[in-house]
Amino acid sequence: MILREFSKYLQERNDELISNKTTCNKLLCEWIKLVINKNPKNHIDKIIHREIMLAENPLGDFFIVGKSESGRVLVNALYNFALSYEHYIMSKWLLDKKPEDFSKE
Repeated sequence: MILREFSKYLQERNDELISNKTTCNKLLCEWIKLVINKNPKNHIDKIIHREIMLAENPLGDFFIVGKSESGRVLVNALYNFALSYEHYIMSKWLLDKKPEDFSKE
């Protein structure tokens, strides 16, 4: 359920990923921040509120921590999903590329 909601969020922001304006890790932090900063309305929001803590430094960098063992597993799953989605986007980009496209001329 939670990965599906995060996946929808990534797909909505797919153009930003393709144009290199952001990364999946940044979108993960944005999504968690969005969920945490609103009143929980469904089970997904309640689980995120209960299991994940988000800290931000003055520079805008985020730190995501699981509040319990299940929270740590959830954070790890979300992070791995973000990485796999980024790899998927990269592999789609590489489909029509040739070795000559990467030469140092």
